[in-house]
Amino acid sequence: MSHVVVFTLGGTISARGGEAARMTGAEVLAGAGVPVTAQVELRDFRRLPSSSLSFDDIAALAGEIEAVTSAGSAAVVVQGTDTLEETAFLLDLLCTAPVPVVVTGAMRRPDLPGADGPANLAGAIAVAADPGCRGLGVLVVSADEIHAARHVRKTHTTSIATFASPGAGPLGTVVEGRPRILLRPARPPAEKPLALRRTVRVALVTLTLGDGGELLEAVDDRFDGLVVAAFGAGHVPTWLVGPLERLAARIPVVLASRTGAGALLSRTYRGPGSEYDVLSRGLLSAGHLDAPKARLLLHALLADGAGHDRVARTFHTVAEG
Repeated sequence: MSHVVVFTLGGTISARGGEAARMTGAEVLAGAGVPVTAQVELRDFRRLPSSSLSFDDIAALAGEIEAVTSAGSAAVVVQGTDTLEETAFLLDLLCTAPVPVVVTGAMRRPDLPGADGPANLAGAIAVAADPGCRGLGVLVVSADEIHAARHVRKTHTTSIATFASPGAGPLGTVVEGRPRILLRPARPPAEKPLALRRTVRVALVTLTLGDGGELLEAVDDRFDGLVVAAFGAGHVPTWLVGPLERLAARIPVVLASRTGAGALLSRTYRGPGSEYDVLSRGLLSAGHLDAPKARLLLHALLADGAGHDRVARTFHTVAEG
């Protein structure tokens, strides 16, 4: 029988109506059917909406997960869906054990018809308890689908099928309470483990039509790194090329796409403001990572003490992979 430690952080799955009060972890767990193959231990870690979680919270959580997984236990994290994809990806960068680490949540409160929390939690525990799910990195389980942390994202504000992996698809499904893995990631998203050893600040600026660059000016010397969510496959207004080049000479600047799916291009377009033009001026490609995940990877690298060369090598690997 597999031992699974469930860490509860709060979120819709534990909401008491529309109020701020949260159910305990025991109350949340009581609503889910625990697979007979799992022995579950509960840890009430936080009771917060996921929009209020911080890097310090996730770093502390990663430390506890490392401790239990090093002892051979699998882990399930239960939290709100607003930042679930970010928690999962950050844990993927911070945690090293091959045993499953699974993140899940709910879109509907427990008091609403068709609440999805119990099924999602039961599915997450089943995946965590299954030895066949080892070595996949951190996973997200929702609506009977199993997603890799590096690809998954929330795609809808209210749908219970909100989590998807654009451009990749799920790694597998949960069928009759049992995981079925169809695909396995080729490599980890970065050399692991990373550790949040120091406080850093990484900005994310999303470009829009007619953008005058005022937010880029605000980056100034306040931030240690920058991610730019550019148009399409990596395009920026011609008048922002110079400011971006100057920023890239001072701090790591990563070029991502604001579209949310598909890899950044590198040489299809070559005119002023094209991906080729901007990348040739010292910016780094986010590859297949969306802008929020590129920000997390850059933040984790800088907080781990990585210099520009190491940051560039990591993002080059991501872009090539």
